[in-house]
Amino acid sequence: MSQISAAEAPLRESLRFAETDTLLRDDVRRLGVLVGAMLGEQTSPAFLETVEALRREAIARREKQLPIAALTARLEQVSIADAEALARAFAAYFRAINLAERVHRIRRRRDYQRTGAGAQPGSLDAVCAQLQRDGVMLADVEALLPSLRIEPVLTAHPTESVRRALLDKEHDIVRRLVADIDRTRTPDEREGDTARIRQALTTAWQTAEASPLRPTVADETAHVGFYLGEVLYRVLPALHREFARAVEGAWGESVDPGEFLRFATWVGGDMDGNPNVGAATVRATLASQRKRVLTLYRRDLRTLDKVLTQTLDRATVSAELRERVIAYKTLLPDAAPTLGVRYDDMPYRQLLHLIDARLAATMEDAPGAYANAAGFIADLDLIDASLRSGRGEHAGIEALWRVRIRARSFGFHLAALDLRQDSAVHEAALAQPASDVAKATLDVFAAIREAREHYGERALGPYIISMSRNAADVLAVLTLARMAGCIENDTVPLDVAPLFETIGDLRAAPEVMRGLFADPVYRRHLEARGGRQMVMLGYSDSAKDGGMLSSRWTLQRTQRVLTELARETGVRIVFFHGRGGTVSRGGGNSVRAVIAAPRGSVDGVLRLTEQGEVIHRKYGIRALALRNLEQLTGAVLQASLRPRAADAREEAWLETMGALADAARTHYRALVHEDPGFVDYFRKATPIDVIERLQFGSRPSRRRDGGIDQLRAIPWVFAWSQNRSQLTGWYGTGTALERGIAEHGLEAMTTMAREWPFFAATLGDLEVALATADMDIFERYSQLAGAEGERYCTLIRDEHARACAAVQSLRGSDRLLANEYRLRLAIRLRNPYVDPISLLQVDLLRRWRDGDREDEAVFTALKETVNGIAAGIQHTG
Repeated sequence: MSQISAAEAPLRESLRFAETDTLLRDDVRRLGVLVGAMLGEQTSPAFLETVEALRREAIARREKQLPIAALTARLEQVSIADAEALARAFAAYFRAINLAERVHRIRRRRDYQRTGAGAQPGSLDAVCAQLQRDGVMLADVEALLPSLRIEPVLTAHPTESVRRALLDKEHDIVRRLVADIDRTRTPDEREGDTARIRQALTTAWQTAEASPLRPTVADETAHVGFYLGEVLYRVLPALHREFARAVEGAWGESVDPGEFLRFATWVGGDMDGNPNVGAATVRATLASQRKRVLTLYRRDLRTLDKVLTQTLDRATVSAELRERVIAYKTLLPDAAPTLGVRYDDMPYRQLLHLIDARLAATMEDAPGAYANAAGFIADLDLIDASLRSGRGEHAGIEALWRVRIRARSFGFHLAALDLRQDSAVHEAALAQPASDVAKATLDVFAAIREAREHYGERALGPYIISMSRNAADVLAVLTLARMAGCIENDTVPLDVAPLFETIGDLRAAPEVMRGLFADPVYRRHLEARGGRQMVMLGYSDSAKDGGMLSSRWTLQRTQRVLTELARETGVRIVFFHGRGGTVSRGGGNSVRAVIAAPRGSVDGVLRLTEQGEVIHRKYGIRALALRNLEQLTGAVLQASLRPRAADAREEAWLETMGALADAARTHYRALVHEDPGFVDYFRKATPIDVIERLQFGSRPSRRRDGGIDQLRAIPWVFAWSQNRSQLTGWYGTGTALERGIAEHGLEAMTTMAREWPFFAATLGDLEVALATADMDIFERYSQLAGAEGERYCTLIRDEHARACAAVQSLRGSDRLLANEYRLRLAIRLRNPYVDPISLLQVDLLRRWRDGDREDEAVFTALKETVNGIAAGIQHTG
């Protein structure tokens, strides 16, 4: 058995909470006790003792650096029935820890606000104060606001699907923890909270995590709609208020931030490799989103109805508003009689009732419907103006403002629907205009035309072309749109965004775009679109193609060159970042990534995908959603208003980084793409065969039949995270960094790591990937591949050791994450629960495969281990 490396040892430290985290410790213990009590009741006291014994053994193995064999042998004796329950039990502990940590983040934010210790790092207060100290003027902020745009794009995730009922139970537990966040509840109240938490835990245990049926696109739309409607819709006004207050605090004057925050979604419009998505889902998704947002507005109107109770004899109401009431009674003859005589002297309530009737008519496309959101906003603005003229500043304006700001951002569409299709489909449609592919493609463009007429321009996002390789791929979209009659004023009314995904495609992107900008047909199209070109950057496939380090550098270089091209050609290029949840898919610290972007590339705009468990982690709780959006907004303000100064050393750093990326890519590809036995090893040493059979999402796991090249990045990364190696986030970097230190010297490399934000951010994400890997457990998975597994395991372990040693040298530390106490704590809290599930999964994989993958009981237990490990490491892919 291999010995624990020095790099891994720090993450096996004893569990110690900082003084500031004592309440987190208490919450973890409280939830742990409740989970244990629930397990004892729902299974048996003997089963609970088995869980506890395994947990204690896992802790001892890490803290005392004991061999893994004893824990492995114990788990190999577990029955299939107990295996499934064990995986679920440990996952229940994970989810409890996750909730306790999220609530503690809320507690820390409150501590900053309450103690007067200064602005919380990353907050808009802190960012605006720093910008003011750096010489940014209020006029600079006001000049940026019209073009400022933060736009998270929520996507469906083929390896993450949690029932809405379970999300509601999580929210219930969070509410109970937040209620006692400062330990101010009475004993009776706390007892009631405990009972509700116990109820949520127990009913969750008795509920399957997901339906046995593969989710439909409609299911995915509803899932994303939960976050849009129940979280993001609610926090939007709070973010606007935080922004305005931060500006006033820094510069002494308030501003209206405007519509800087919008949302988009791929669910229902992402056709790439998904035969379940097409014109029908485009139409259905847009209709569903309209219905959802109109329902939210109607809910808000009911709240306003309780606030705006002013009567004509006690308040001044504008003549314009009273005239609007009269006009709407004529427009909506069926609604007028339902007002009742007791409303006759309450003009605000009358108008709110009639506005609600117009919204109801809009939902049904009935007479009296609003033509668009502008009419609804105009009615709300009319109420605002009347209140202001009648001394109503403290008589409902704030409640009304929340609805107005939502209407301005969410419109009647809730979130823009992006569309995406593979360039090969467009090519096939043009090659055979009478084929089924062509008919389906043209129907999509017909649906786009109809949607613009019915829902308005803002209901649709860009049309994204996957696997874009040349200018013809972009021009093909314009041709197909014209064939379908998707034309306005003789131009195609769509932003067409090429998606550059592989290392080669990213390198070629500047020349592709230069050719497009030189094409007179496309130049006219750009002029009609306001001289703005969106370019999407693929983090996932580029990392699968060339490894994490090569991917990050190629993406950085491509943005740098395209930003120069934009200045040269007079076209405004907007980057759309296709990030995933893990380091190898562009995950990691988004704020650091924005700050580290090439100068001028942000330019007031951040558009990025948010996927799967990332959505749940960032936007599952309103207070955390607010914090995340605040941090993103602050980062964009920093990068746009005060980009870092030019550094004469950067040219040398760029050259060094290019060499490092090439070395990492060569080493990565030698294993992943060029070693003839690697595909077979991959399929044996990971649970990819289980993942491919899971009913997680509506999209297949592969674009087409084939090897790793055709496997989508998400299941590829998911498989390597399940076997605890996290290989996709670091393989190749050890060889590259070791060579860089040898060639340039440790001092030069350390300076680059400390003073170049791009390299610092990359190393920070790399360090997380290395620290969350467990090479001893990974070795157990490798043994599933037989004698060849030992060879590959040695290669991979050696590279991991090189990467750990290099990062520690560059950091000047003796352990990974030396300056990241909270992250080390999070890993330490979960390891005793993740380790047994991982070892259990190895044993179950062996049993399942020995039985030709036909034993459904074993497969069911395997599914639970997949869910459990994903919950423990907090990502799927």
